[in-house]
Amino acid sequence: MTLLSRIFFSAILTGGVLFAGTVSGRVELRDSRDPLVRKKSDYSGVVIWLESTGGAAPARMEKRHAKMIQKDKTFSPHVLVVTVGTVVDFPNLDPIFHNAFSNYNGQLFDVGLYPPGGSRKVHFTRPGVVRIFCNIHSSMSSIILVLKTPYFAATKRDGSFEIADVPPGQYTVHVFHERATAPTLAALSSRVTVTDEPLTLPAMSISESGYLPIPHKNKYGRDYSPATDDVNLYPGSKK
Repeated sequence: MTLLSRIFFSAILTGGVLFAGTVSGRVELRDSRDPLVRKKSDYSGVVIWLESTGGAAPARMEKRHAKMIQKDKTFSPHVLVVTVGTVVDFPNLDPIFHNAFSNYNGQLFDVGLYPPGGSRKVHFTRPGVVRIFCNIHSSMSSIILVLKTPYFAATKRDGSFEIADVPPGQYTVHVFHERATAPTLAALSSRVTVTDEPLTLPAMSISESGYLPIPHKNKYGRDYSPATDDVNLYPGSKK
């Protein structure tokens, strides 16, 4: 392959931009009550994304289909990041019925009750934080973060992240963490200039102080019924 061919192929992969940069960094969580954070320093699940401030950045090719499975009475992944227009499947891999729904501001939906082996899908058409629950099992919860930009990443267990193939330009850095308050996250926003050289952001420390979990209701706005007897399908489980 000639040099010109390699440049042309690279431009296709980066949305028509001949040169693209990489933005990376590290996040640390503090003041947390979560045992995974306190005992194992698990800093995963924080989302960092870039929004262009100088007009729309060239869009790179992104998959428009994603999946959030239901298994062992748990949504997985717990935090899923997608772009506007993505269809998300909710396959039920448990031996019991489930009913995923959201009645928060991000996007209202209710896929209804469906059996083991079944699946439902939801088309996410606007940006926002979508908090998801199961109408049958109060312990089940997850988040889908719907963004207008394809330039995002979620932190690994050690808090590191990397956003690749970012077109050069001016961007605002945004951060989301489900156990941080809105003012805490807003204070972490910053402006950056991306070039074709790697950019490492200053380390970020996110305090979970002030976060208060709020018990949620079922899809009818009522308290959940006492735990069902499907617990006998999961030996040792107290969910």
